[in-house]
Amino acid sequence: MSQEHRFLPSLSEDELASVQAAGLNWTVEHAYRGSPAYREKLAGAGWAPGQKLSLEDLARLPLTSVEDLRQGYPLPLLSVPEERVARIHASSGTTGKRKVLAYTQADIDTWKLMFARCYELAGLTTLDRVQIAVGYGLWTAGAGFQLGCEHFGAMAVPVGPGNMEIHLQLLEDMGSTVLCSTASMALLMAEEVTKRRLKDKIRLKKAVFGAETHSPKMRERFQDMLGLEDSFDIVGMTELYGPGTGLECAAHQGVHYWADLYILEILDPETLAPVAPGEVGEMVVTTLRKEAAPLIRYRTRDLTRLIPGECPCGVKTPRHDKILGRSDDMIIFRGVNIYPGQIASVLEHFPEVGSEFRIHLFRKAGKDQMVLQVERRPGADPAMDQNLSEAVSEELRKQVLVRAWVEVMGQGELPRSFAKTRRVVDDREVSEQG
Repeated sequence: MSQEHRFLPSLSEDELASVQAAGLNWTVEHAYRGSPAYREKLAGAGWAPGQKLSLEDLARLPLTSVEDLRQGYPLPLLSVPEERVARIHASSGTTGKRKVLAYTQADIDTWKLMFARCYELAGLTTLDRVQIAVGYGLWTAGAGFQLGCEHFGAMAVPVGPGNMEIHLQLLEDMGSTVLCSTASMALLMAEEVTKRRLKDKIRLKKAVFGAETHSPKMRERFQDMLGLEDSFDIVGMTELYGPGTGLECAAHQGVHYWADLYILEILDPETLAPVAPGEVGEMVVTTLRKEAAPLIRYRTRDLTRLIPGECPCGVKTPRHDKILGRSDDMIIFRGVNIYPGQIASVLEHFPEVGSEFRIHLFRKAGKDQMVLQVERRPGADPAMDQNLSEAVSEELRKQVLVRAWVEVMGQGELPRSFAKTRRVVDDREVSEQG
């Protein structure tokens, strides 16, 4: 990768530490003066205006959680006068009040810079045509992908999710070279392209996808079906501007994140103590220049780990691993803590199994039951379904310590989604009541 970058930062460790320390002090002062909620939290932790903090002092600051956002609804953690708010976005959560975040114009400018860095890291040029297949409106995704694309200088083709006929038409007629979507949408589009024999009529070369965990099989499948040269996992969340807070590079050895714009801690989700370097824990983020709704040690609930050392791609920004799941997505099944990602890892060992799966939980005769539905890979022999089911079930018992009945289905029989795929259907409460 070229060392000359228009948007990517190039800071030494000492320069980055200086930027982070200055940003931390600005954020704490700004939040204290602008937000009654933060003022109470910081005063309770013994911080007073004018008190200078080092990066080592970060752990003494109070944590912020999703509850702080819900309690402050409709404009939680607002730290600027309302007349400075240029926009709001909200999360796609479905329980309780939505998490609404306010943005100043400076926040929007920071966000589009982060996104331009992502496009640059993915190797795009201003000649690329970027077809955007994510949600517009309250959600951050569509606005972020488009803002970043325009700031970077490529051509945006803003379609949004769904509208498969329009997507396929524009892929062919506009010659779009980059697809931005969820992994589920990329797979759905890849299957439609294959079904309609359009692969030789489109010019897609790359995909930038995110918003949900995915298996290597799923990625390999849509890359092959769309004829892509490469694809890149993007990360982000509404609370932290939106998508674009980091991206994989072509080396695919972790996600480069923008440490000059936010500090990332990895904590044990139970004890909230820092985990050892390289160990998995919960991402906790502190913004360094966010004005409208700054974050101080915000618990994201996303699970990952820091990756030490320099990346082979040559970009010096630090890295974390892909998002491995969420600490609040954990399933408790017969006393065993399980993450959907663990199930996906087991399925990677079986070449006869496709990329899609669904976990169905219910109760029968007073006991929790699990059915794991998987799809047979094209070309696999249906006559071997029983053997495959037993082999997967046995591997689950060994690796995840649970017993499940494995149902092998035909390719395409599990539901597809334009957005995030629902991996877990938990009917235990319903079946118990019934």
